[in-house]
Amino acid sequence: MIRSLSVAAMAGVAALTLVGCGSDDKAAPADTSKVGGTVTVFAAASLTETFTELGKQFEAAHPGVKVVYSFDASSALAEQINQGAPADVFASAAPKNMQQVQDKGEVTGAPFTFVRNRLEIAVPKGNPGHITGLTDFGKTEPKIALCAEQVPCGAAAKTVFEAAGVNPQPDTREADVKAVLTKVKLGEVDAALVYRTDVLSAGAQVEGIDFAEAAKAINDYPVAPLAHAPNAAAAAAFADFVKSDQAKTVFAKAGFDAP
Repeated sequence: MIRSLSVAAMAGVAALTLVGCGSDDKAAPADTSKVGGTVTVFAAASLTETFTELGKQFEAAHPGVKVVYSFDASSALAEQINQGAPADVFASAAPKNMQQVQDKGEVTGAPFTFVRNRLEIAVPKGNPGHITGLTDFGKTEPKIALCAEQVPCGAAAKTVFEAAGVNPQPDTREADVKAVLTKVKLGEVDAALVYRTDVLSAGAQVEGIDFAEAAKAINDYPVAPLAHAPNAAAAAAFADFVKSDQAKTVFAKAGFDAP
């Protein structure tokens, strides 16, 4: 069934519950007082909306801290980190890309899976291509957009197509899921595979179609502070904040699944 999705208005969330965020300096752990400056977060493109919101909340809880983001495909971010790009935190849309960074000794501690996501068919408002399901992606008539196979949304798409026995006929492959979503929002394609959180974020511009095979390719999202973080204290604090109940509220509203 096709359903039109819109972003739910953000309700107020509870005050920050991480230890050390109260006004009593004597009760705060020693390392909390050291949190300041800029924290640079490399995050999967599908986290754009949620992490932008979390950044505002984190800054409010830590006056003087500035959160700066680089949103891109997880594969591209992993490569940049391994090539020495200065970053404090990495949040990946797939364990594979986090493992690539771990293998190079660029991660501190064990990465933590904070959310899960799954694919959904996205069509422009009104479904002008009359898309009904995954089998339409194997036809030559509809204009189709997919993520490049080396990025998490493309790898997940490959898995679901194999599970469904569909040979996709994409007209374009894009560098990340947001680029694919833009094609749908502009009406440049009849259908695409994106994360269901992206369908939600697009509001009334996009309609979503669920399909059973999506359960075959659920993406785990791990986060970790980086070993060569320029701001190690803020990196650790931000990674902890992503695990907090306050963050869970943001993720749930955006349509992510709990791990």
